[in-house]
Amino acid sequence: MSQSNTDEEYIRIITNPLLSCINYRPRFGTGAGLTLSEFQRLYQADPFYSWFGLDSPLMYTAHKAAGGMTSVYRQIGIGCQRLIQRILIDTLGLTTEQSIWSYQIQGTGNKMRTLSLDCRIPIAAIASENRSLVASWLQAACQTTGVSIEVSQILKGAVFEVRQGYKSKDSKRQNADIANAAAAYSEAYLPVLILLSTQIDLDVAYRYKNARWLILYGTITGSTTDSTYEFFRNVLNYDLAAFFQRHSTRLKQEVEIVLQNLLQSNP
Repeated sequence: MSQSNTDEEYIRIITNPLLSCINYRPRFGTGAGLTLSEFQRLYQADPFYSWFGLDSPLMYTAHKAAGGMTSVYRQIGIGCQRLIQRILIDTLGLTTEQSIWSYQIQGTGNKMRTLSLDCRIPIAAIASENRSLVASWLQAACQTTGVSIEVSQILKGAVFEVRQGYKSKDSKRQNADIANAAAAYSEAYLPVLILLSTQIDLDVAYRYKNARWLILYGTITGSTTDSTYEFFRNVLNYDLAAFFQRHSTRLKQEVEIVLQNLLQSNP
């Protein structure tokens, strides 16, 4: 497949989730998103909110923008997760099944729950010409993470959690990922947090590092064990930063369309 065709497919992967934000409507405690007129009927029927004029179209727009911004970040993150998995498949010759990782735990009522991270690199499944490069990176990553030599020698690959950024201090999410790291090590995989941006809370970063996560930051310089874009460029032989730079104008246009829609009162 030519670069232009590959780029077009990758662009679709990362922007398709974003398009769902165009139709975002705030719910206001209801089951479905409300239109402006439905919102006004709801708030006008509430004496207190009506007294304060909270049924204003401006209030609806503010709610729509606030919730929509969260949705924009979330959908960009989902697009990034799908893109990274696809690049692993394409560059390393993996199947879809080989590129995913999950495990089961016992939940309430003796029901089994399936948990997962976003993607996986099993070294044994990599095409032979790329295997030694990834294996060498894995050993270097273990040194960076503080994994013992004895453990590093039995690891069979890496599993990845992909984020566009990580500004939230949601302890539930952090606790889940610490449990994910323990499960990954129990199955002989190194847990890796891939950030596409440089946005991460320092306290969160320290907690992940203490749980022996390798963190790849969204920097365009650095090493393959601390920079997402260096990892892609020098380990996977795919220049992810150049891809985003080539298509920055189009990505900005897609985001602009969504933002303009979110800042309008009428859906």
